[in-house]
Amino acid sequence: MNDKRQKNQLELAFTEEGRSEAPRAPREGTESCTAKCETESPAGEEQVMEEVCGRENCQQALRRVKANKGSPGIDGMKVSELPGYLKQHWPAIREQLLSGTYQPQPVRRVEIAKPDGGVRKLGIPMVLDRFVQQAVMQVLQRRWDPTFSEHSHGFRPQRSAHQAVAKAQQYIAAGNRWVVDLDLEKFFDRVNHDKLMAAIARRVNDKRMLKLIRAFLESGVMENGLVSPVEEGTPQGGPLSPLLSNLVLDELDRELERRKHRFVRYADDCNIYVASERAGKRVMHSVTGFIRRRLKLKVNEAKSAVARPQDRKFLGFSFTGGKEPRRRIAPKALLRCKQRVRELTRRTRGISLEQMTKELGSYLRGWKGYFGYCQTPSVLHGLDQHATPIALRDLEATEAPKLVAPGE
Repeated sequence: MNDKRQKNQLELAFTEEGRSEAPRAPREGTESCTAKCETESPAGEEQVMEEVCGRENCQQALRRVKANKGSPGIDGMKVSELPGYLKQHWPAIREQLLSGTYQPQPVRRVEIAKPDGGVRKLGIPMVLDRFVQQAVMQVLQRRWDPTFSEHSHGFRPQRSAHQAVAKAQQYIAAGNRWVVDLDLEKFFDRVNHDKLMAAIARRVNDKRMLKLIRAFLESGVMENGLVSPVEEGTPQGGPLSPLLSNLVLDELDRELERRKHRFVRYADDCNIYVASERAGKRVMHSVTGFIRRRLKLKVNEAKSAVARPQDRKFLGFSFTGGKEPRRRIAPKALLRCKQRVRELTRRTRGISLEQMTKELGSYLRGWKGYFGYCQTPSVLHGLDQHATPIALRDLEATEAPKLVAPGE
């Protein structure tokens, strides 16, 4: 590596905000980059890791991590401390990445309640590992995303849940009045590591990148002070997990396309639209078998069904019956909203009315920003009248923009 290029890379302009001494992340093996890179990255391999460590890519990753905020990992480092830490330690971190010796640390286990009961297990990486994952994700996403199916909408640039719901609506309007609603059981916890790594290796031949991703998958989970090994799954909570999940399920997308099915997928939510109940049951049986045999995953039979679209929910929405189906808010989503409003306005919360109204206004604006896409605006007006306390209604009317459902 010539001196000028090395100097430019090592002087990566990480902007420091609120300088404070961050705890040192446990890192070892800062060997000479020149010697190791010659060993780890032969001339015939892609230079993917060099792209990951590029100045613009790293600056973009830092901005994204700061914007996403988030909780500290097992080392306690806050997002606000990351710029200062990188400014001091980036040369050594970069050497580890380029030499293939970077070692991610275990994620911190966090459990959050699911709306329908049970808990969702998250794995919160250290802020430094989060930054590295983000930098890796950006490079791989630019390469992989153009190759993914047009039927996949989750966690992809220029795609959204609203687009997925609109596509489902088009299928129903075209006469596909039955839906095969597939629920993958504990998908993020069940992804087969060997199968995932084989899929990545077909797209990336930089051994350092393959080694790094394998290390992230197997970094372990810390819970109650104890570190447990991880043999399967891509823990939710890191920037890389959604991209890897899309890669795993791209095989499902291609199989459904090969069979010429009309389907929409958003992450692990997959709906296939068919013309009859009989066809739906046949598709459910066949696709469930494919998911089990080829993807090594399991369909949750209790939560999956062949039914009328108006009897199911997709990304918080459902549809009306009739020849021209309209988007409506799923009953469970409405119920959860009303429950959340009651929680935010409890008099026993011990906070000021000003703080309460601020939190309520923020929640309602976000909720309406998403569910304002429905085509039954009377439901939104009814929610205003019945779910919002009278004392706060004037505040919401002045702070929240008026939402008009598309097509009205």
